Amino acid sequence: MSACRIGLIANDGKPGASELVREIMAECAKREMPLTLEAQTAHSVGAQSGATHADLTRQCDVLLVLGGDGTILQVLHEMCDDFKPILGINLGTLGFLTCVSAGAWRDAIDAIAAGTYRVSERRLLDVEVVRDGQTLGRYIALNDAVISRGELSKLIKLNVTVDDANLSEYNADGLIVATPTGSTAYSLSAGGPVLIPNSGVFVVTPICPHVLTMRPVLVSDDSTIWIQPSPNQPDVFLTLDGQSPVRILASDLIRITKAPQRLPLAMLPGMSFFEVLRQKLKWSGTAI
Repeated sequence: MSACRIGLIANDGKPGASELVREIMAECAKREMPLTLEAQTAHSVGAQSGATHADLTRQCDVLLVLGGDGTILQVLHEMCDDFKPILGINLGTLGFLTCVSAGAWRDAIDAIAAGTYRVSERRLLDVEVVRDGQTLGRYIALNDAVISRGELSKLIKLNVTVDDANLSEYNADGLIVATPTGSTAYSLSAGGPVLIPNSGVFVVTPICPHVLTMRPVLVSDDSTIWIQPSPNQPDVFLTLDGQSPVRILASDLIRITKAPQRLPLAMLPGMSFFEVLRQKLKWSGTAI
């Protein structure tokens, strides 16, 4: 059996990233494991050449990403639809998507070499912006789609329909539609529930609603969610996974469904979602 081909992407803005890249390069060379560096990562350590994200996706069997959750999200949005397993090594703070600490990077290499890493298939959002009956843009998101107010510090009104049923007109700072993966991100901070990855639902979470009885709502991921600003609203913004915002006009429609593809998120063998949850949220079961 041929050795697993690894693509290495590092956020060189994180302290210790370049040093860790060099350590991984040396370890892979010692094990004779094929390793390809992403172009910016190669530049940060003075390597001769590197590959684009698209090239890594085509050429490699697994992507090793050094950074935080934001780094993984950025990599996702720069990949083509041919997703490869991503194993994240956390150089950030919380890091729900990066399951391996920087000090345990050798465990990640061991799992890749032995082929024992576990893959968690994560549901993606398919987000379409429709203007005057035409598709203005179509996007994917791993965590969430956030519709929020612009520069004016005032509430916005958003009409939400699920399939053919009117859900509500939300009068709030904004609205979050999150996947189970994204339920531990912005939605959690806004009062939403934690969802397990295979729960088969999305959560619609209002941001600081004017009516306090407006609570997060779970919606089947087989549903179609339509969101439209109420008439005479100022422009609002659509942000996907914290990437660059898209300006939404009052006449625009936002259509959200589940994407046909999923992201394979790699984890160490024996590690469960609940173990990650306990570690990241520090659920020790005691008051200390």
